[in-house]
Amino acid sequence: MANPLLFRSLLRDAPLANASNQQGAAAFAFTPRHKLAQMVMTGCMNETFYASGQAQLNDVLATAKDLDDLFLAQLAIYGRERGMMKDMPALLTAILAARGSALLPVVFTRVINNGRMLRNFVQMLRSGVTGRRSLGTRPKKLVQRWLQNASEERLLQASVGNAPSLADIVKMVHPRPQAAWQEAFFAWLIGKPCDKAQLPEKTRALLAFREGDMGAALPDVSFLLLTNAPLSREQWAQLAQRMSWQTLRMNLNTLARHDVFENATLAASVAQRLADRAQVRQSWVYPYQLLSAWSNLQSGVPQVIREALAQAMEYALENIPPFRGNVVVCPDVSGSMKSSITGYRKGATSKIRCVDVAGLIAAAVLRNHPQARVLPFECDVVDVRLDARQSVMHNAQKLAAVGGGGTNCSAPLRRLLNERARVDLVIMVSDNESWVDKSRHGSTATMECWIELK
Repeated sequence: MANPLLFRSLLRDAPLANASNQQGAAAFAFTPRHKLAQMVMTGCMNETFYASGQAQLNDVLATAKDLDDLFLAQLAIYGRERGMMKDMPALLTAILAARGSALLPVVFTRVINNGRMLRNFVQMLRSGVTGRRSLGTRPKKLVQRWLQNASEERLLQASVGNAPSLADIVKMVHPRPQAAWQEAFFAWLIGKPCDKAQLPEKTRALLAFREGDMGAALPDVSFLLLTNAPLSREQWAQLAQRMSWQTLRMNLNTLARHDVFENATLAASVAQRLADRAQVRQSWVYPYQLLSAWSNLQSGVPQVIREALAQAMEYALENIPPFRGNVVVCPDVSGSMKSSITGYRKGATSKIRCVDVAGLIAAAVLRNHPQARVLPFECDVVDVRLDARQSVMHNAQKLAAVGGGGTNCSAPLRRLLNERARVDLVIMVSDNESWVDKSRHGSTATMECWIELK
C-alpha cells in the first residue's frame, strides 16, 4: 500500500495552495486589488520581521502598475478617510500624479489634508519612485492652491517638519500670495526680508517670543515651535491647556517632567479632556496608540491621568460591532509578533508590538462579548485565563506577555475540531506567516481545518 500520508484524500472543496509566504510555506495569492487594498490598510513601508521597507514599496508599485486610476483613487481616499493611514494614501496620490490622471484633483483634495500629508506627497513624487522627479504642472498647481488656501494656523502647523520642509515646498512651487499677510508670511518662511507689520498675529507673537521679548505672552501656536527656548512651569501649564487632544496624549510624560501635574486642578482638567468621548472620537486615535500612551506613562503622571486613558480606550473601542453566537478570538503570540507594529525606522519606531495589538483586539472583543473564547497560539495553543471583568488594558498586557515560538495558524482551529466545538465566528489576528504546519503539496493546514470546522 502506498504511503497514506502522501496520498490521503483531500478535503472536499479545499483549494490548492498557489503561492508561498515569506517563510516558504504554502499559501494563497490574493487578487491584485485585494493585495493592494490590504497593503494600503496595513502597510508601514518600514523594516518588519519578514519584509523590508524597500520590498514593501516595490510590492505596492508593482501591484498598482496594472490597476486602473479609478480603483487607485478610491483606495487612496478610503485608506486616508476610513483607515486613517498616511504614507500609503500619499503614495497612491503620487502615483496618480505621475500618471497624469484626471482624478488627481479630487484625490489630492481629500487625501492631502494637512501639512504632513503635503510633505509626504511632495517627497514621494520628487523621489522618482513613481517614474518622475519633478512635480509637473498639475501637481504644482494643486500644491500652490493648498498653500494659498491655508490659514495662518494651518501653515504654522505645517512648518514643523523637514525633508522637505514647508519652506522647501514654497521655494519649489512659488505660490502667488492672495493677501498681504501671505506675501509677508511666505517671505519670512523662506528667510527673505519681509514687512513684519504685515505678518499675521500669531506669527508676530511667535517672532517676539523667539527674539526674547520678556513681555511677550506665550504664542498660541504648536508647542513644537516653542521648545527651542526654555519654558517655565507656568508656560508648560498653559501649553497643556492649549494642546490638541492627540498632542496632549503624546506628551503626558513631557508635561510630568515639567511638574505640570503638581497642580491637582490642572491634572484633573487634563484628565477630563482625555476622557471626553467627543474628543476621543474626533481625534482619529488608534486604540493601540492609547495602549502605548498608557503603557509608557512614567511615575510622575498621576493616577487620574491613567484612569482617563483607560476610559478613552473604552470610547475608542465603541465601534466594535455586536457579534452573535459562539465567538472565538485567536491572537498570534509567536516570536515574529514581538516586532514593532509600525516596523523599524531609526527615530520613528513604535514601542507597541504586533503582539500588543493582537492582545488588544482579543481583549476588546472579550470586553464586549464576555462569553467569547480566546485561544492565543504560537506552535500550539497557549493556555491563558482572562477575566472579562478586567479592563481592556489589563487583559491586553496579559496576553502580550505569553508566547514567543513559531507560527502555526492551524493550531487554534485544530483545538476547536478536537473539542468538536460549535463556532459561529472565528477572528484570527496574525502576521499570517504560518510555517510550523506547512505541507509540500495540496492545500494548507489552516485551510483544511477551516473547511472542516465550517
